[in-house]
Amino acid sequence: MLLKKMKASLAVALVMSMSLLTACGGGAEKKADTTEKSGETQAAKEGNAAEGGTIKLGVLAPLTGTNAEYGKGFQIAMQMAVDKINADGGVKGKKFELSVKDSKGDQKESSDLARQFADDDEIMAILGDFTSGCCMANASIVDEAGIVQLSPTASNPDYAPMSKYCFSIMGLQSAEAPFAAKYLLQKYAGAKNVGVIYINSDWGTSAFSNFEKAAKEIGLNIAASVNYVQDEKDFSSLITKLKSANPDHVIILDQGAVPQIINQIRTSGWDVPLAALGPGTSEQLISQTGKNSEGLLITSPFFFDPENKELTAWKDEFVSKAGFQPTIHPACAYDTVYLIKTAIEAIDGDITREAIRDKLAEVDYTGVTGPIKFTENGDINRQYMICGIENGQYVIKEGFDYSKEN
Repeated sequence: MLLKKMKASLAVALVMSMSLLTACGGGAEKKADTTEKSGETQAAKEGNAAEGGTIKLGVLAPLTGTNAEYGKGFQIAMQMAVDKINADGGVKGKKFELSVKDSKGDQKESSDLARQFADDDEIMAILGDFTSGCCMANASIVDEAGIVQLSPTASNPDYAPMSKYCFSIMGLQSAEAPFAAKYLLQKYAGAKNVGVIYINSDWGTSAFSNFEKAAKEIGLNIAASVNYVQDEKDFSSLITKLKSANPDHVIILDQGAVPQIINQIRTSGWDVPLAALGPGTSEQLISQTGKNSEGLLITSPFFFDPENKELTAWKDEFVSKAGFQPTIHPACAYDTVYLIKTAIEAIDGDITREAIRDKLAEVDYTGVTGPIKFTENGDINRQYMICGIENGQYVIKEGFDYSKEN
């Protein structure tokens, strides 16, 4: 508001100055200036990027709270991408600029911030949020405003179809959860009776629903299932309920609370084999659980192959800036910035919110996390592998080809 008032004051001063110039034969200059100002005003109304200068992107991420590791990873990885793009000359002669806001992983907070971005004509696209629930809560806002919301990580299959402006590149729980049931647990681990503990969120209920459906189809028995709310700290009663069902494996469907659940299962004296869907190859999970997570199996669409020099260099740069190891989540965040860059480069004419959306839908791009091409709904299909923790490190137990039918 203060900035708008300052601009208004400057505009008044300029008009007064031009009035004096008119009396001295300055009419041509005044006309040109008025035309320029009118053009800028119209451009702002249409959501155009300013001539020259910057292209501003809004970022929604949980910088505090249970999922802060992932939110901070977003912020650092996206800034890495922006710094590299700008150092290489920007996009169409313009520089990227990020406006990062802390959604705290809360749907209402995320929606309030999404509305702020949507109402700001300078913001050309929104990157984030982290959870499917936050992204789904924002869908009607971005749809009404006609602005892209490109999430690095939302995987609820119901999210992207909510609006033509909603996109995500993590892949879908309708694919990963069945992979966890059929390939990780039944085929690889030999599980017959599993216990499931999952977060009661849009993402968690989607993951469990897809897992449960696949389990029924393949004859994998769910001995017991329990759920909890965001920011839950004490899982003892849920663990007791699972333990009484005597499953041969337990799978955790969540991101942020996985270390706490693992620790509480082990400190209860239960040595049941564990698996997880959601955290990826999180180094913080290992650091927070120590030997308690030894043998943990996880699904992942991505792994930092130490033999890949480019991936290793990217990982090393991230660690130097973040102070912790990356999962697929910041790598996806990095790719979202380049996806917007690629879309803008394909625009023939003014850079508008609508033009970015239309070109983003057509993108065929290979990034840090692999090939990215959006489906008609605005999400992508990924393949998955099985990773595990051995001697305090992540290793690939089975590669992408493990899920191929013979």
